[in-house]
Amino acid sequence: MCEVYATDTRINVTSLSKPRMFKNPNTLFGMGNPLLDILVVVDKDFLDKYSLKPNDQILAEDKHKALFEEIVKKFKVDYHAGGATQNSIKIAQWMIQEPHNVGTFFGCIGKDKFGEILKQKAKEAHIDAHYYEQDEEPTGTCAACITGTNRSLVANLAAANCYKKDKHLDLEENWKLVEKAKVYYIAGFFLTVSLESILKVAKHAAENNKLFCMNLSAPFICQFFKDNLMQVLPYVDVLFGNEMESAAFAKEQDFDTTDIKEIAKKAQALPKVNKKRQRIVVLTQGKDDTVMAHGDKIDAFPVVKIDPKDIVDTNGAGDAFVGGFLSQLVRDKPLEQCMKAAHYAANVIIQRGGCTFPEKPDFN
Repeated sequence: MCEVYATDTRINVTSLSKPRMFKNPNTLFGMGNPLLDILVVVDKDFLDKYSLKPNDQILAEDKHKALFEEIVKKFKVDYHAGGATQNSIKIAQWMIQEPHNVGTFFGCIGKDKFGEILKQKAKEAHIDAHYYEQDEEPTGTCAACITGTNRSLVANLAAANCYKKDKHLDLEENWKLVEKAKVYYIAGFFLTVSLESILKVAKHAAENNKLFCMNLSAPFICQFFKDNLMQVLPYVDVLFGNEMESAAFAKEQDFDTTDIKEIAKKAQALPKVNKKRQRIVVLTQGKDDTVMAHGDKIDAFPVVKIDPKDIVDTNGAGDAFVGGFLSQLVRDKPLEQCMKAAHYAANVIIQRGGCTFPEKPDFN
């Protein structure tokens, strides 16, 4: 899709394919932890019953298992296809609109009711989801327990942790979908699930001069899954992260700096397999400027201004940012346009509950 040359101080983005190629589906490929997001309005008593804080994100423990059944039985709930990578693929598809199924998504779910709902919600979002279905663990879920403007997120990864390369990625019909893609995106969370699957896709991208993108995803990925991350990083053409993740990454890599521009520059300079592309590093900072290291430049891009009272939920901002960026990257647009779309998508999503969006984007 985009070929990057660092022969001078500029970055040149040139098309590897004819524009009409974009009419083909499956141009964008994502692989990660699929979760069924369950949005529900509850009261303080419900939060207290399950020892939940009003505004928090936790992984479900045994004491939370009954929570998922209770909210479905006792409350009116909204379902959405979720999980970090799937959210980004979903947002990219929404930004693109036509054709449908530009984005392919792989991940693991259970053979259960929630799995069937997740498949339907992915279909409604016009993403081409091909799930590995198994019956040992239930479909992963994330309950967003809403009280006023607060959201307490309880995630039960369950089946999402069970993805198997040999049972799914290696199958001929599935690998053909990987080969069809031009741009690949995997959130760092998947490093805890199937490193061998990530490496197979990453190596394919490098060998065929395609774009492989990854997200640091969380400080704990940089800290406790450092070895896995550093096995994949040499294949990463576009690296995303936020200010907390980049700070953790810099500390683990002994960068000896807390300056985000320096961190971007040092991350860009780490070893890389595909020498035809210089790495691009994109680091967000909430309401502050987003920093991008590309070519020999480090640029700062202001985010879209917003009145704090219009912010409903910031949890999906990072996923939406990446989705907006990918929606333009997959269409051979300049990096400045990718950044503009990323900021637009994030701005829309934080004004709504969950990673949801209006029917059509207002973006050119």
